[in-house]
Amino acid sequence: MANLLEAIPKGLPEELFEEVVSALGVTVERIMSRGHTSPDTGWYDQPRRERVLVLKGQGVVAFENGESVRLGPGDHLTIPAHCRHRVKWTDPQQATAWLAVHYSA
Repeated sequence: MANLLEAIPKGLPEELFEEVVSALGVTVERIMSRGHTSPDTGWYDQPRRERVLVLKGQGVVAFENGESVRLGPGDHLTIPAHCRHRVKWTDPQQATAWLAVHYSA
């Protein structure tokens, strides 16, 4: 048994991506952030849909169209394939634990 909210590193010099499982066109990963954002240049443009859920902490996902969505514990959203987005903000005072599910339509 494992717990997604355990084994959170005390220091996070860079964002941490850990694959939880990958099978049959679905990949689940745990992402740990603490004040991290996407690079100022460029956007994520992924070939598969992504369902992202905040387990702990807070973050803001920004979209190329100007929309931003603030997420807290329990909040989740679906990002369509090729919808350009980036992480605009994560809480610098605490770790933010994300669960990201990447899947094909």
